[in-house]
Amino acid sequence: MVTEEEIQKVAKLMKIEVTDHKEYVDKVHAMIDYFDILDSAGVEDEEIATQEISISNLRNDEYIPFDEKLIEKLNHYKGTYVRAPKMS
Repeated sequence: MVTEEEIQKVAKLMKIEVTDHKEYVDKVHAMIDYFDILDSAGVEDEEIATQEISISNLRNDEYIPFDEKLIEKLNHYKGTYVRAPKMS
């Protein structure tokens, strides 16, 4: 399974600070156990309902030129970048 050293290595690669590696080992084990439950659900024989659409029923692609600079129309535009909200 997953070891504390592997969690530490992944945290270092992701450049995140993890103080209690044991806590994350337990969480990863819980996720793997859940995936095992999903794998044993036996849905291989289930039929997936799909709706087939003929190509002739699809709309035609058409090119519509946009003459303005799209990036300048964005709310949080700064130079050549778009500012996004901070991730927490």
